[in-house]
Amino acid sequence: MNDPRMLITRRRALLGGAFSVGALAMGQGLAPAFAKAPLVGQPAPYFYRFKFGDGEITVVSDGTLPLGDPHANFTGLSAPEMDRQLTSNFLPLSNAVLEQNILVLNTGEKLIVFDTGMGTSKLFGPTTGKLMASIKQAGIDPKDVDAVVMSHAHIDHCGGCMAEDGTRNFPNAQYYISQADYDYWTDEKTVGPNLKAFLEQARKNLVPNRDRMVFFKDGEEFLPGIQAISAPGHTVGHTVFLISSGGKQLCYIGDLAHHPVLLLEQPLTEFVYDTDPKQSAQSRVRVLSMLAANRIPLIAYHFAWPGFGHVAAQGQGFRYFPAPMVMEM
Repeated sequence: MNDPRMLITRRRALLGGAFSVGALAMGQGLAPAFAKAPLVGQPAPYFYRFKFGDGEITVVSDGTLPLGDPHANFTGLSAPEMDRQLTSNFLPLSNAVLEQNILVLNTGEKLIVFDTGMGTSKLFGPTTGKLMASIKQAGIDPKDVDAVVMSHAHIDHCGGCMAEDGTRNFPNAQYYISQADYDYWTDEKTVGPNLKAFLEQARKNLVPNRDRMVFFKDGEEFLPGIQAISAPGHTVGHTVFLISSGGKQLCYIGDLAHHPVLLLEQPLTEFVYDTDPKQSAQSRVRVLSMLAANRIPLIAYHFAWPGFGHVAAQGQGFRYFPAPMVMEM
């Protein structure tokens, strides 16, 4: 059996020897053997690609959109209940930061972009407007885009159709939107004075493309494998899209729900930017119930990057389950 006093003596001797070697090295002008790499200071490329049926999906970003105080933007919940939901999901109480996840679908025959971000508008701050940079990071040439499909005509969904110099960002594309939304958001009488920036954005990006515009109808398969499903309320013509390829299905839900907690746990909660909040809530319940019952995955424009996952029924509402990111093709 070793004497504990001998063990302590040996340990002190080892430490003393190590200190002597270090001191000797420093005395000879040698640096300690610890690497120190500089900070990179650059974010990762803002795209994610995965196989889908017979084609592939790339999610690119227009950047984060800081919405501001959630208590001012989501209504119908008491402040304590909202704080409980946010805190229990490790989300901040002071600022609801939304993503802008733009779906790019390559069917093998057509290259289709769903929604186009804020463009050059900085209404929600400097972090938006990254679509053209991120789509090029993903190796996609905007000239190859065949179709631009818009869920609705809000400022953060149609803003990237046109460049600041008046040229088209997607010069060879045809444009698809509901006629109800086109007519509403390009008309000063219906938009009203409080959303003047929304009117200007719609006119700047939609009106120059009127001759290339196709108005889809509810239930119509307006492009191969892409079916329009009317989900009004957020706007008069807000639409979600059921995408089918090679036996797989996926739903791009646009702005059916802006927040993966506040508008899912109690889905009748209302959002201040809804044209008809009550109708929007009913559309949300109807479509999410269908997706949950049929286990159809979704891509949500404003959920945490990259916005791909499932919803399941839970209590009086739903729970969002982000899908694991798969980095192999």
